[in-house]
Amino acid sequence: MLIFRFFSAITLVVLSSCADFAGKADQAKAADVSVKVAEPKEKSLQKLEKTSIDPDVLFMLMTAELAGQRGQFDIAIEGYTEAAKHTHDPKLAERAAMIAMYIKDGYKTNEAVTLWLSLDSKSLTARKIAALSALKIGDKQAAAEHLKTMLAVDVVGFEAALQELAGVLQKEGKVGLLYDVLDVLANQSPGQAEIYFMQSLLAMQMNDKALAERKIQQALDIHAGWDKALMFQAQIPVFSGDLAKAKALLKDAVNKYPSNAKISKMLAQVYIKSQEYEAALDVYQGLLAINAKDWESLFAEALIYYQLDKNGKAEAIFESLMDQPEWKFQALFYRGKLAEKQGDNKQALIWFDKVEEGSLLFDASVAGISILAKDKRFEEADSRITQLLSRFPKQRPQLILVQAELYNQQKQYERAFNVLTDALLDFPDQKELLYTRALIAERLDKTALVEADLKKILAVEPDNVESLNALGYTLLNQPTRYADAELFLQRAINLEPNSAVVIDSYGWLQFKLGRTEKALSYLQQAYEKQQESEIASHLIEVLSKLGRQNEAKSLLDKAISEAPNDEYLLNVKRKLFSGSAQ
Repeated sequence: MLIFRFFSAITLVVLSSCADFAGKADQAKAADVSVKVAEPKEKSLQKLEKTSIDPDVLFMLMTAELAGQRGQFDIAIEGYTEAAKHTHDPKLAERAAMIAMYIKDGYKTNEAVTLWLSLDSKSLTARKIAALSALKIGDKQAAAEHLKTMLAVDVVGFEAALQELAGVLQKEGKVGLLYDVLDVLANQSPGQAEIYFMQSLLAMQMNDKALAERKIQQALDIHAGWDKALMFQAQIPVFSGDLAKAKALLKDAVNKYPSNAKISKMLAQVYIKSQEYEAALDVYQGLLAINAKDWESLFAEALIYYQLDKNGKAEAIFESLMDQPEWKFQALFYRGKLAEKQGDNKQALIWFDKVEEGSLLFDASVAGISILAKDKRFEEADSRITQLLSRFPKQRPQLILVQAELYNQQKQYERAFNVLTDALLDFPDQKELLYTRALIAERLDKTALVEADLKKILAVEPDNVESLNALGYTLLNQPTRYADAELFLQRAINLEPNSAVVIDSYGWLQFKLGRTEKALSYLQQAYEKQQESEIASHLIEVLSKLGRQNEAKSLLDKAISEAPNDEYLLNVKRKLFSGSAQ
């Protein structure tokens, strides 16, 4: 399924081969270089054969190898460079360039890449590095020349190469420089749609929507039926929330190119994003009428049925997809979600446990733990988390959050706090861990730590509404901090004025400040949006304060009937109505 997104953090391919130096430095062996001892048969080969077995060359290579292992990278670069000059082997020049890039020595990188290109002028990897190096020092003309050569050598791979360069430059805030270089290249090589397409992508990175639209249109003027450009043209308004425009563009594209399934599928996804599920269903069913074995469309159809609570139709499709190896485990996962949705936790767990591989394996494992927690099989759930921590080490932060929630459900707050604190030793800036620990710390009356954790998040993300709201709400427990609380909650409600949770906090602030009527207005809005127990408890208390006891009692009875064990409701009942007839 297409996900609306822009550049991921793309790293130049060649950089990954330098990563080995971080651990054991250069791992290349001198033996990797072809060295043969042979008697020359022709005079014309004597020089080459002599070079191949020249002891000086072997000494250079061994010196470079040992220097690399010892972290003496300058010596390693010199050794490989000199060996490349003697043997005319571009691979040795490449090795020198890689090491120079690893230590971020621009001068030595340029020197090594220049040698590399003199030995292999068609190397796209060398061209990419040379172009990147030129871009980093602001030499637009040199960068344009390298890109022009890349375009001439490999038109198909040119776009991917540009995206790699953009990914690196994006991190350094130099995307605009690449855009300018592409302008130079466009003048030198007119009629290349790929250049304008890439400029459109870069313009979106620079938050210039109008420029992005102009450039993508230029690409389409050259290559009218290019589906990738047509789809990105529709993505531009999606990024800014103009779904109506995106739909109009895609409908027009579908009319012009009805056989292009990619465009139709994107239109269906925009319908889904607009919550027009029936319209999306029509698109997928149209695609299936053309190709009944379009499993992707069939799976999407099932997901829409799932969303529309047409569970029988969804289940039938998932059942059929279980016979398709590529879709089997996704179908199993969603059969589990269907069973969970229908309240059959036992069957849901069976389906989740049948997901043995694929992209949803981790999700299915966590879903199984959630089922066990719902059934209060806490020890078994905790045991599974322990197993997953060793099986999925990269997902440790997420698993720790699941484990903390498991302890939280059992009111083992100290235990939850400890696992989060241990995890933060390894992931000190992980905002979800910080936020969750702050919530647990609040339950343990560790107010200073609550504030410290939330402010650490806000130092990086000053508009993080969850943290603003949580910090402001926590400070309402300290009468001397109401002014600080108001600053945080005002920012939160300005950022998300329609969030029920934020409105509730802001209403509770008004109550604390003695603005009871104003508090009532906000809390009623919050409760209308989300009939949640804590919001209800706040509203009940405000109604009681205003002398509207009957309304308060009626709301309390209703809320407790829906959540008889909720601690917020039970607390407000004890506080306000413990002496009244029940």
